[in-house]
Amino acid sequence: MRDPYTVLGVTKSADAAEIKKAFRKLAKKFHPDQSQEPKAKERFTEVNSAYEILGDETKRGQFDRGEIDGDGKPRFGGFGGGAGGGAGGFDFNDFGGASPFARGTRGGGGFDASDIFADLLNGGARGGRRTAQQPSRGEDVTASVAVPLEDVVKGGSARVTLPTGRTLDVKVPAGIEDGKAIRLKGQGHESPSGGPAGDAIVTVRYAPHRTFHIEGRDLRLDLPVTFYEAVLGGTVPVATLDGTVEITLPPGANKGRTLRLRGKGMPGPNGAGDLLVTPRVVLPERSDPELEALAKRLRDEQPYDPRSRA
Repeated sequence: MRDPYTVLGVTKSADAAEIKKAFRKLAKKFHPDQSQEPKAKERFTEVNSAYEILGDETKRGQFDRGEIDGDGKPRFGGFGGGAGGGAGGFDFNDFGGASPFARGTRGGGGFDASDIFADLLNGGARGGRRTAQQPSRGEDVTASVAVPLEDVVKGGSARVTLPTGRTLDVKVPAGIEDGKAIRLKGQGHESPSGGPAGDAIVTVRYAPHRTFHIEGRDLRLDLPVTFYEAVLGGTVPVATLDGTVEITLPPGANKGRTLRLRGKGMPGPNGAGDLLVTPRVVLPERSDPELEALAKRLRDEQPYDPRSRA
């Protein structure tokens, strides 16, 4: 066998923690149930044999002094059957039986690698029998998609690009809530060990709307009205998510009164929200002498402060 320090890729001055870390990394890399590396079984056996020497303080000292070789065998006849009964390396075929890693090394000061193999085998060696490891599942991925309010109301589909690079059309149920996640089975990362792929978790976000502001299930709308509509009242058209409707403005609508259109908001499991309409007076773009004269008369004869009501 090669020098165990060379096998584990550590220096002779490495401490126990460094040696254990190097062993753990290589054992996972070459584990025959997981590795695709050429000669993984042979490398795995070699790594374990090296750790059997360097992971045991007594055997490491004997190796460093030249008393035993890389297989744990004595270099001189006077050592009899070897230090601590640890002759030879470790045969992966015997892993489920009398492996020193399953029960601790006998008579050599005793290091126990079972905690390491618990990472590699499902539950480690139990009762002297090896438990087969199931292929691991691929990792889930997350993404978000902005959905127009009209599609939220009626239902539809939205295109989303996943972190895997795959582009999909996601079915959006009517009335889905903002922030709700949709799980797409098997659309995540592939499993490195041949198991099932992970899932894609897509979070739905409401896209900003040019007309409506969202307040829970309610929608809020600033409705432009003329000066005379605000003063005298009248019937005006109002846009909703499912078409245009007409509402009746009462006289004096410029006072900031909000009109409620029930059931014209966002749909939900307990019914749709409302549409809250606030009239906003818009003056003519062109100058109007009569309107200016009226404004001056009101300023001089009937002044008022609308901001005092804020």
